[in-house]
Amino acid sequence: MAKESIPPPNLQGINPIRNSSKKFPCGRKLVLILSAVVFVPISSTHYPEHVFYGAREPAHNSQQTAIAGDEDNEMDCSLFNGTWIRDLGGPIYTNMTCPTIPDSKNCAKYGKQMDYVNWRWKPHGCDMARFQPQLFLNIVQGKTLAFVRDSIGRNQMESLLCLLSQVEAPTKVHSDTKDKFITWNFRSYNFTLMALWTKFLVEDSQREINGTLVESHDMHLDKLDARLAANLHEINILVVSSSHWFFRTNYLYEDGELIGCIYCSEDNITSFSVISAIQRVFRTAISNLNSRRESRLKLTVVRTATTAHFENGQWNTGGACNRTEPVGEGTAMTSTIEREIRDVQVEEANRAQKEKKQKGGMNIEILDITKLMSMRPDAHPGIHWNNEWMRGYSDCSHWCLPGPIDMWNELLLAVLNKYKKNMEDQ
Repeated sequence: MAKESIPPPNLQGINPIRNSSKKFPCGRKLVLILSAVVFVPISSTHYPEHVFYGAREPAHNSQQTAIAGDEDNEMDCSLFNGTWIRDLGGPIYTNMTCPTIPDSKNCAKYGKQMDYVNWRWKPHGCDMARFQPQLFLNIVQGKTLAFVRDSIGRNQMESLLCLLSQVEAPTKVHSDTKDKFITWNFRSYNFTLMALWTKFLVEDSQREINGTLVESHDMHLDKLDARLAANLHEINILVVSSSHWFFRTNYLYEDGELIGCIYCSEDNITSFSVISAIQRVFRTAISNLNSRRESRLKLTVVRTATTAHFENGQWNTGGACNRTEPVGEGTAMTSTIEREIRDVQVEEANRAQKEKKQKGGMNIEILDITKLMSMRPDAHPGIHWNNEWMRGYSDCSHWCLPGPIDMWNELLLAVLNKYKKNMEDQ
């Protein structure tokens, strides 16, 4: 097989996302809505390990579903096409009412002006309901929800923890020494919230040279991440996302045989693009999740890639995110590769949805947040964070808490509400 040409990703380029035209019906009394799924730049503690990338214009819409009000009141509602509008109602929580906000996302504590919380996502043709923590907990009573994630997925879990803690304070029942595997419990609702760290969703091992670990991995595309597989018997709802760890030299295996590599440029090894590797991983991971007999999964939600908003440089060359307002649809900020990641995530989730209709199995949905977050360059920590390893650098990949990342969980609630009856049967 001929090697693919892999141009280096453009970390500074900004391309507008054009309007997407496909719409779907939803009612004026829209309570919850759904659609699509994680991407993640950066890891947990030592941010220098990570590169910040930006996603191609959506070539097609993900399947979008809405829970409508009365049928007589239905109207066209394009859930993931819209704009951010002023909303002075204030956030559901603050750093005074949510003690679990990590310092790295506690932007107000470190001097960032909080105007970024005074905006709300307004889809074209309908309104979104404000997040209802009581409703969320009622739906997930007796269930376990897990985020299988890198640091951006953890960011979403931290948001959800804050939102739900306004109803009941959670109890941390497990954490490893690096806080990569965490379990929280909401005792009154018998609801368990888990965060499982994974780089690729599939099994991997980090390479060594002369006894020293290097930023290169062996990835087994046909084997699910071992820690995820070991916990499937407990998990009912799964939110998955992965992408940024692919942007380094990685070696790909199937059936124990080396089949190619990413960014290796070695003779006699087939070169894979990052996009093709991510697509292959999502396809095999979703298939493995669906075929596991021990699994108690009722619903898997795929979250799409999010935007890093570095301007005037990269994360390690003076790049910053100093904007103070959202941008409009016509000037949405994202990169080609980030949008390509989003497209293959949606494609594989849609493929699994079609197979589910034919063969049965777990439900799968998409949390398609790429476009709406590309309009929020104002809501990253920037220099307003506390990380001793990264002093002087801006974080333009993660999101402040509270902030627009809370909208992801409003959309997740919409998904859960759609499948509420299905999950009650478990």
